[in-house]
Amino acid sequence: MQASIRIAGRRMSRLACTGPAGRSGSRALPSITATSSGARLLSRLGHGNSAQRNATPTCAVAGYPYSSSATASHNANGSASSGSTVDLGDMIPMDRIRNIGIIAHVDHGKTTLVDCLLKQSGALSGSAAMQETRVMDSNTLEKERGITILSKVTSLVYNGHRINVVDTPGHADFGGEVERILSMVDSVVLVVDATEGPMAQTKFVLTKALARGLTPLVVLNKVDRSTSRPDEVDSELLELFMALGASDEQTAYQLLYASAKEGWCSSDYGQVSSFVEAAEKGQKSSGTMAPLLDAIIEKVPPPAGQRAGSPFSMLVTQLEANSYLGKCALGRITSGTVRVGDRIRVLEPGTGVVREDGKVTKLFLRSGVQQIEMAQAGAGDIVSISGVPTVSVNSTIAGPEVSQPLEFIPVDPPTISVTFSVNDSPLAGREGSQLTSGMIRDRLRREAETNVALQIVDDGKSEALEVRGRGELQLSVLIETMRREGFELSVTPPRVLFKKDPNNSRQILEPYEEITIDVDHQSSGSVIEKLTKRKGELKSFSDLADKARMVFHIPTRGLLGYASEFKNDTHGTGVMNHAFLHYGEYAGALEKSRKASMVCLALGTATSYALNTIEPRGRLFVRNSDDVYPGMVVGELSKDGNDLEVNPTKAKQLTNIRAAGKDDAIRLTPVKPWTLEEVIAYVDPDEAIEVTPTQIRLRKQVLDPTKRKQLSRRRVSDIDEMLE
Repeated sequence: MQASIRIAGRRMSRLACTGPAGRSGSRALPSITATSSGARLLSRLGHGNSAQRNATPTCAVAGYPYSSSATASHNANGSASSGSTVDLGDMIPMDRIRNIGIIAHVDHGKTTLVDCLLKQSGALSGSAAMQETRVMDSNTLEKERGITILSKVTSLVYNGHRINVVDTPGHADFGGEVERILSMVDSVVLVVDATEGPMAQTKFVLTKALARGLTPLVVLNKVDRSTSRPDEVDSELLELFMALGASDEQTAYQLLYASAKEGWCSSDYGQVSSFVEAAEKGQKSSGTMAPLLDAIIEKVPPPAGQRAGSPFSMLVTQLEANSYLGKCALGRITSGTVRVGDRIRVLEPGTGVVREDGKVTKLFLRSGVQQIEMAQAGAGDIVSISGVPTVSVNSTIAGPEVSQPLEFIPVDPPTISVTFSVNDSPLAGREGSQLTSGMIRDRLRREAETNVALQIVDDGKSEALEVRGRGELQLSVLIETMRREGFELSVTPPRVLFKKDPNNSRQILEPYEEITIDVDHQSSGSVIEKLTKRKGELKSFSDLADKARMVFHIPTRGLLGYASEFKNDTHGTGVMNHAFLHYGEYAGALEKSRKASMVCLALGTATSYALNTIEPRGRLFVRNSDDVYPGMVVGELSKDGNDLEVNPTKAKQLTNIRAAGKDDAIRLTPVKPWTLEEVIAYVDPDEAIEVTPTQIRLRKQVLDPTKRKQLSRRRVSDIDEMLE
């Protein structure tokens, strides 16, 4: 097939060798214009000699496919070895350590890939996790939503090497996790869907990896699907690498083809058809993940640093809670060695002020889903240390002789904010156990210690706290976690964080995002129309299988509240992903996209009789027998205009006069309960979200109708406030 790639600013064509199923067999180029980048590309596309490409590992030991003369043998406990046994609890030489991060766009299969590596290497042998899927997603919300929220570190032993693996989130809202984790690894495995190709978050995580000088290994996942297009995706990746300013070495990435779900990987696309045919016949393929692990050992450099003669130092990248030991600090040891009982100190990030002196009480290494206790660890190891309870993320843990903190990676600034305050509605205190502003403040401060992508702004003058983050999903996960812990909250709508142009104090800058949308062709018109009204600019339009792919640059303001509209416009079949792009010039006011509200004016219980008279005016948010109060939003009007005050508690007057006929049965339209993401996207600037352990309600920020009207006349926009 004919594919195109852009190298060094020149278009070059390559006629891919026809392999099985019409795909490229070896990715070798018959002819290509020679440049320095092109020469490196040619050397990369060969993938070694033919004998090496055609080698297939054989399964000598059931359950552990890496047992062959070409790879490693396994000992009784399932760990791989090559002539010598590696004890996970021992400190091993640095040249036999590999630190690798797994990065990808959300839902491209990186967590499934990590599961497969752990199971095939025997790291999960003997544990209940061997029968589970997505074992690294231990958080309840992660399992419910099917996404990775927190970075996870684990390790496995293969061919006499310890490979430390870091599974990172794929959603841009949790990009702070990715940025911090990159300081612990020496390379990354970039997982890309062989059908979808590079997406918004692919560009985001790849940008961070290239900026750190890391050379990725690229895995095209899900190549066994009938819709896969590996040659085209490879070309798109090369263009993306070039566009991001990758070096020649980074551009000459190792490419592998995989199906993490089926448990195989290969550097030769010619083997894919045989694996697929075996699966179609119900047979188990001979493929394993050994080619990927071999590539990691061969391509990923061992960690830098010195153990002997250097003082111990480690940068803290993550905090873990232990019910017996308290707070544990996770990080990669930069230099020296550390043993249980050694004296250590905590240095504040940036300043080097000694926050605490203590000693190491425990050292842990994670293997699979278990923690292995260690007596000592050295430079290059990724370990957890207990014994310093005041430690925080980005702090430096070091020996007593160290006075300078280690450099840490600053994360991108937050782009939106919400305000947390106590629930002051008439229904407050009925369900939750964490009700006071002090409890909310303490909980948010604990969250900020571990999540550096969040910023807590406390002016000390009010009980409310401003929480700044990357996106609606990140904030909704925090709110959902707190409500499950028994908190009752009042949360304001998300608002964009503007800033002034440093060169022009009268110029306001706002955050922009790159949004990638895949929809059916018949829905593309409505999507373009809606996003254009929201100040979006269409950058590209292309066909992807039976879908249309559109890329927009749009102000973050334009995305707030659009998710529900997008779902309705595409009938639930569209896919939308976005990532922070840059701060740009203020794009002007947006058209109002939401109609007025129906606001309750009485305290009590909603009745079907009253709701039946209110429903013709719009869409209801409450059901019969729901508790309501003055200022609560109970529905949306069907037309534009001012808010309408209604009384959903009105009951039918009972008299002793008989009616000639029987009353008509009241049938109300079923009301779907709010989800947290839906209400955050829907809420208006003068409204708030009441969150309790079992209920999510929409209300006005000011419950009194008279005060509400007075404040509406004096309301000033964020832009006018900044210019004043």
